[in-house]
Amino acid sequence: MATEVSQSNQDLIHFAMDVIQKAGDVALRYYGQGDPYIKFDEQLVTEAELNLIDFFRSELRRQFPEHQLFGDIPVDTDYRHGQKGNLWVYDALDGMANFQAGIPLWGISLALLENFWPILGVFYMPVTRDLFYAQAGQHAYYGDKVIAIPEPGEVSNESLLLTYSRFHNQYTSTFPGKIRNLGCTAAHICYVATGRAEAALLAHVSYQDLAAAGIILEAAGGEIRKMDGGKFHLNEYLDGSRIEDHLLAAPKGKHQSIRDYLRPID
Repeated sequence: MATEVSQSNQDLIHFAMDVIQKAGDVALRYYGQGDPYIKFDEQLVTEAELNLIDFFRSELRRQFPEHQLFGDIPVDTDYRHGQKGNLWVYDALDGMANFQAGIPLWGISLALLENFWPILGVFYMPVTRDLFYAQAGQHAYYGDKVIAIPEPGEVSNESLLLTYSRFHNQYTSTFPGKIRNLGCTAAHICYVATGRAEAALLAHVSYQDLAAAGIILEAAGGEIRKMDGGKFHLNEYLDGSRIEDHLLAAPKGKHQSIRDYLRPID
């Protein structure tokens, strides 16, 4: 972790790391417990998600009672002084279908903003205990190891492009490598940040899906852009509205080369 961190930031980082792993322990009580006779056990997922949100809210109120939680109150974009300027963005379950089916690719995201400027992003996968995190503008980490996207090489048949469900209904592709949907948006983005995947095509995502993973990706040398190449500004969705644009998470400067492999189906 970066060494030049104020004591107040250290306290916030410690809280984030501690609470997200405790939330993971809570989530594991429900993991894979869905009704095996139905494809998606909505009752289980809803119960788990509500309990995880209540858990985090309780921990936040106990530790930082003046901090705000995204979704609890309408977002006020006016500048706030002191601790009231801190906003936590919590995604209790990313990868719900995997979670209820007993597939380990799911996780919990937590981001901290100060007057809507990114401060910290954390993503934790409780089954595998994979932990990704970054302070904005500093190093990104996987566990205690610094991660950075390596220099782009040639795309080959061993390259990996991560996508969303129904991708093949909406795009044709000449990508020479493997195309996979792992069912967890933040994991897709973090795998790009580690260099395990060339890029991740994102659709049907929300502010909560991207807040933490986007901080990690940028710290590692990547960014999220629109599929037409335009800049993507996450704070335009602070009202919680669904993000309609298809997005591409990739190393900086590599988006066009990935887009060249993809053609929307009219």
